[in-house]
Amino acid sequence: MASRDLVIGVIFLTQTVVGILGNFSLLYHYLFLSFTGCRLRPTDLIVKHLVAANSLSLLCKGVPQMMAAFGWNNFPGDFGCKLLFYLHRIGRGVSIGSTCLLSAFQAITISPQNARGTKLKRKALKYIDFSIFLCWTVYMLVNIICPIHVTGKWNNVSISMRKDLQYCSGTTNNKITQLLHAALLSFPDVLCLGLMVWASGHMVFILHRHRQRVQHIHSTNVSPRSSPESRATQSILVLVSTFVCFYSLSSICQVFIAVFDNPSWLLVSVSAFISGCFPTACPFVLMNCNSCVSRFYLPWLRNTTSTKVITNA
Repeated sequence: MASRDLVIGVIFLTQTVVGILGNFSLLYHYLFLSFTGCRLRPTDLIVKHLVAANSLSLLCKGVPQMMAAFGWNNFPGDFGCKLLFYLHRIGRGVSIGSTCLLSAFQAITISPQNARGTKLKRKALKYIDFSIFLCWTVYMLVNIICPIHVTGKWNNVSISMRKDLQYCSGTTNNKITQLLHAALLSFPDVLCLGLMVWASGHMVFILHRHRQRVQHIHSTNVSPRSSPESRATQSILVLVSTFVCFYSLSSICQVFIAVFDNPSWLLVSVSAFISGCFPTACPFVLMNCNSCVSRFYLPWLRNTTSTKVITNA
């Protein structure tokens, strides 16, 4: 095994393990909170699906990429390649959609407390379940065409009509059809990005106006603490900024891979690594900004302490 492949394999192994542990830890926190009877926020349901989509994306991209780097070239085969690419595209798409929904619902949540804003919040809360279901359904249907351009490493397709994607191969014939399919696949992503930009701009405006209203508090000796809504909004803004950064870099790499008939191993590896950066960083951004651990464990610690006191008495 070449030292280059060993380094790439270790990088993907580290990224996948860290990302899976982070997402599973965040999912465990939410399950723990649910089983202890604590009340969840409406947007926490979106976060659960975001975690599931991130895990799916990491497993279907990071693991095969790592195995290919370590020399396991006989995996996964033609059907396996199509299935892995399809599931990865679904996970990536639902991750985009969930981040979009999270920012949009948070923008509605912090809207001014007037009659119109209250009515909009009530309507929005009713459609959270439907929005998540629609997100999964749209990306499952749109990405059906994705496996058409993916084949196994040892498929009978002519070598001149294949591009090396390390653990799988991509077809290079009929580029007009590929461009049309790429435009169709990216259409929901563009809509989500547009909605994210609007929601982020709206949240920044609301936070700025709120900060101006409480500016006089800073002149006192008491240091004001931000409200839970403000902290949640700031965490989502950080999450959206992280997503846009990695998504832009990933899209640029994907364009180069689509243009070149024989993309270099470095370009393919960098593209795969960047596509896994957001699913890996996402749970840590949420846990750090939302202080999830204290939210999840404080009620349990209080209940445990009370039980011990009663038992000792």
